Amino acid sequence: MIYRELCSAIFLFLLYNNFGDFMIYLDYSATTKVSDEVLDTFIKSSKEFIGNPNSIHSLGVKSKNIINSATKQIANLLRVKEDEIIYTSGSSESNNLALKGIALKYKNRGKHIITTTLEHSSISSPLNYLKNLGYIIDYVKLDNDGRVDLDDLKSLIRDDTILVTICAVNSELGILQDINKIGEIIKKYPKCYFHSDITQAIGKVKIDLTNVDLASFSAHKFFGIKGVGALIKKEKIELTPLIHGGVSTTIYRSGTPALPLIVSLSKAVRLALEDIDKKYDYVKELNDYLKNKLTKYERVTINSNKNSIPHILNISILGVKPETMVHALEKYEIYISTKSACSTPNQKSEAVYELTKDIEASKSSIRISISYITTKDEIDNFIKYFDICYKELTCLR
Repeated sequence: MIYRELCSAIFLFLLYNNFGDFMIYLDYSATTKVSDEVLDTFIKSSKEFIGNPNSIHSLGVKSKNIINSATKQIANLLRVKEDEIIYTSGSSESNNLALKGIALKYKNRGKHIITTTLEHSSISSPLNYLKNLGYIIDYVKLDNDGRVDLDDLKSLIRDDTILVTICAVNSELGILQDINKIGEIIKKYPKCYFHSDITQAIGKVKIDLTNVDLASFSAHKFFGIKGVGALIKKEKIELTPLIHGGVSTTIYRSGTPALPLIVSLSKAVRLALEDIDKKYDYVKELNDYLKNKLTKYERVTINSNKNSIPHILNISILGVKPETMVHALEKYEIYISTKSACSTPNQKSEAVYELTKDIEASKSSIRISISYITTKDEIDNFIKYFDICYKELTCLR
């Protein structure tokens, strides 16, 4: 009996330790593991600051001061004002608050909203909800490389347009939009606001929020803790809250401030922006190397293009279902994804179809997402096992 338990313990030790060393994670656009520094900050602040930040006693004041310090750091890093930061549970909540908050607050001005076909489901779903309430949703045209057609955007804006929502980086193809130029256009229409989901941009590319009225992001996309994010809302813009119940850190999102999460978010933002150019160049080298390897396969087509950030490489394996390839690689402890993690499974990728106009490619697309902690050895091992899976699956067809 003792021998059997000992063998079981040894097996579990080897399982967790060896698989942890071998595992190749290439799904960073879905989520990232929390960094040690961020986690340490979360743990330390959880233990040291136990008071409710809204309490007037000394423990509460101490907690409020540390939140204010974290908010000041985020504001300085993103070049916004401290009172423009609304803490949320993540990008989905931030996106919902931005879209519904603007739509309900300014419904007397109009009910026209402009967006793209490249948005995350936490944008498209709230827009469908608003459509059912009588709002009119228009989709701006994209050029052949997936960038917003600025002339078409100008033509779509009307007197009753209250909001334009366009993501900075598409989560499936990695297409980067020029949100600065888009914002410049929208600034000419004082009754219309510009929201951008910058979730896939923070920590990957430099972001200028000067011409953006509202911006959403989530910590777990850049090695922060799941369950915290923010909505940047420029001053003089008002929102109808999603959650009512009194003042928290702002009047726009009630609830006891999640101090440890907020402080850890501040640390995650700071770390994400450190050496961002150096990190970008490294990821681009890996992307170019990986892309060169994958283009040698007859049935592989590259869907990401020159306007895609190097952190996301979307490909299609013609004739192979994306979930089949994902599970085939999973057997070797290699993890990639189909579409974005929040997308509806077993459907074509709308983003890939919009760009390629190829129904087969849109039904067989997979996303490989890398980061600055990805190694060349991991890419080589990915190619090794991709080759095995590719040959097995294409021979079965």
